[in-house]
Amino acid sequence: MKTITGREENYSQWYLDVIAEADLAEHSVVRGCMVIKPYGYAIWEKIVSIVDSMLKEMGVKNAYFPMFIPQSFLEREKKHVKGFSPELAVVTHGGGNKLSEPLVVRPTSETIIYDSFSKWINSYRDLPLIINQWANVVRWEMRPRLFLRTTEFLWQEGHTAHASLQEADQYSLKILNEVYKKFVEEYLSMPVYTGQKSEGEKFAGALRTYCIEALMQDGRSLQAGTSHNLSDNFSKSFNVAFLDEDGLRKNVFQTSWGVSTRLIGGLIMIHSDDKGLVLPPKIAPIQVVIIPIRPNQAILDAIKLIKSDLNGLSVEVDLRDNLNPGEKYYEWEKKGVPLRIEIGPKDLENNKVVMVRRDTGIKSDCAIGNIGQIAQEMMESIQKNLFLRAEEKRNLSNKNASSWSEFEHGIKTGGYVFAHWCGEEDCEADIKKKVKAVSRFLPFEAEEEVGPHTCINCGKEVKEVKRWAFARAY
Repeated sequence: MKTITGREENYSQWYLDVIAEADLAEHSVVRGCMVIKPYGYAIWEKIVSIVDSMLKEMGVKNAYFPMFIPQSFLEREKKHVKGFSPELAVVTHGGGNKLSEPLVVRPTSETIIYDSFSKWINSYRDLPLIINQWANVVRWEMRPRLFLRTTEFLWQEGHTAHASLQEADQYSLKILNEVYKKFVEEYLSMPVYTGQKSEGEKFAGALRTYCIEALMQDGRSLQAGTSHNLSDNFSKSFNVAFLDEDGLRKNVFQTSWGVSTRLIGGLIMIHSDDKGLVLPPKIAPIQVVIIPIRPNQAILDAIKLIKSDLNGLSVEVDLRDNLNPGEKYYEWEKKGVPLRIEIGPKDLENNKVVMVRRDTGIKSDCAIGNIGQIAQEMMESIQKNLFLRAEEKRNLSNKNASSWSEFEHGIKTGGYVFAHWCGEEDCEADIKKKVKAVSRFLPFEAEEEVGPHTCINCGKEVKEVKRWAFARAY
C-alpha cells in the first residue's frame, strides 16, 4: 500500500502523492498535459456549476468561440503577442496542406472574441456587452505541474465592452470581489488578498490587472484569479467602436477575467494533510460516506433511514466486501470526504453511529435520530474551520520589512513580506534574481503610511504610500 510523502519531507512530492492517492488526475502521454480523472473532474464540475450560476445572476451570458486564432490577430496588439509568444502552439498544416496563414491554438481569446465584438457593437445601445465562455486553452509549458501549470487547462474567460473607462474599471473590480473572492472564500474556504499587479506582472496588453492571491501551506503564493482592465487597447486594434448619444464614433473600453483548473491545485495545497486530500463540504463531490461494519439486514435498513435523514447532502454508502473497514477508512480519508459515518451491530443496538470529521479527525457518537441535524452542523463547522485555519496560518506568516536584510529573511522563511517598493520592472527583475520572489500585488486594503519611503531594493524614494506584497509563487 502506497503511503503519502510527508509535507515537511518533500512538499512537491507530497502534492503529487495526494493527487495520485485521491485519484484526481494523472500525466498524459502528451508532454505537459493531464488526464483529469472522474473524481477530480467532479470537483471541477462543482466549481463550474457554482461560478457559472454566480455569473448568470450578474447577467453574464455564455457563448463559445473558435480555439484556432489567425496569427495575424495576435500581432495586432503588440504587447499581447510579445507576452504570449513563448507559450504559443501554432498550426501550420491542415488537411494535408500548408495553411495560407498559421493558426494559433487559443492561449486566451481576447483577439478572436473582439473580432466578433467589432461586428456586434454599433451603438451605445449595444453596451455594455458581457460575454463568458467555458473552454480549454493551450500555453506551451516548460515545467508542467498537475493542475498548477499544464500545457492545456480548463477555464472560464469573461469579456466585456463598456462606454467608458470608469465603467470598465468598476466592472473588473466587481467580478474580482463579488464573484472570484466570494466564491473562493465561501466555497473553497481559501482566504485571499485582493490587489493590483505590478507593471511587470500584469496581463499582456492590459492597463491594469487585479488579482486574488492565496497563501499555500509551504509559504508560497498562488494567483487564484485575475480581472483585467484592458482600457481601449484592444478595441483600437480590432476596431470595436460605437456611436454615442451625440452620434460620435468612439472606441469601447474592455475587460477580461478568468479562473481555471488551477483552483483545484490551490484547493489541494491549502487544506490537505499527510493523510491525503481535505475538501471543504461545499465543494466536495461526496460530503458523507457511510461505512457499515459487519453489515446485516438490520444495519442495511438503518442505513436507508440514515440516508433519508441526510437529504440535501451527497452521500456514498461503501458496501464493498473485498475491503475491511480500516482499508475503507484509509481510502476515503485520502479522497478528502468531509464526514465519515460508521455503523456496526453494537452501534445499532445502542441506536447510535460514530461520526468522524476529516478536518480534525475527531470522533463522536451520534444518536441515529439526530444524524441529519448534526451532519448539517458539522458541514458548516468544517467549512468554517478550514477557512479560519488557513487564514490564521497565513496571518502568522505575514511580515513587514523595512530593510533588505529583513526582506531577504522574510522571503526565505515563507509567506508574504510587505515592503515599500519603487514599482519599476528592472528593480523587480533584480529582486527576483536575488531571492526568487516577485511582487504579488499592491493590497487594496493596506494602510497608507505617510512618507517619504525608499524602495526596499534599489533605495530610490517611492511615491506609493502602501506596502507591496512580495512572496515566492507558483
